[in-house]
Amino acid sequence: QVQLVESGGGLVQAGGSLRLSCAASGSIGSINVMGWYRQAPGKQRELVAGITHSGNTNDPDSVKGRFTISRDNAKNTIYLQLSSLKPDDTAVYYCDAELLARVLRDYWGQGTQVTVSP
Repeated sequence: QVQLVESGGGLVQAGGSLRLSCAASGSIGSINVMGWYRQAPGKQRELVAGITHSGNTNDPDSVKGRFTISRDNAKNTIYLQLSSLKPDDTAVYYCDAELLARVLRDYWGQGTQVTVSP
């Protein structure tokens, strides 16, 4: 059974910082791309940042320079450092991993709430 467990969300004032973590566990063969998505109320889920096994990253202009994704392959864990947070960053943040267990497919975490107050 594969699980992705996120942690690190919470309430922070605008301009503040948070660090999210996502750890994959279970009978994992290999992990390809991992990433963070977010979904605000009434909006579609959107990519925040992605990272390959070799460390290549991808992030949209809306978070470039403020959010940093990193990865520890030995721990099957990714991190998202959130800085200069804005109220518009308020959302549930989800971890995603394309990994090989019995088959190669995407797995999702349960999400962690990030709330940024003005």
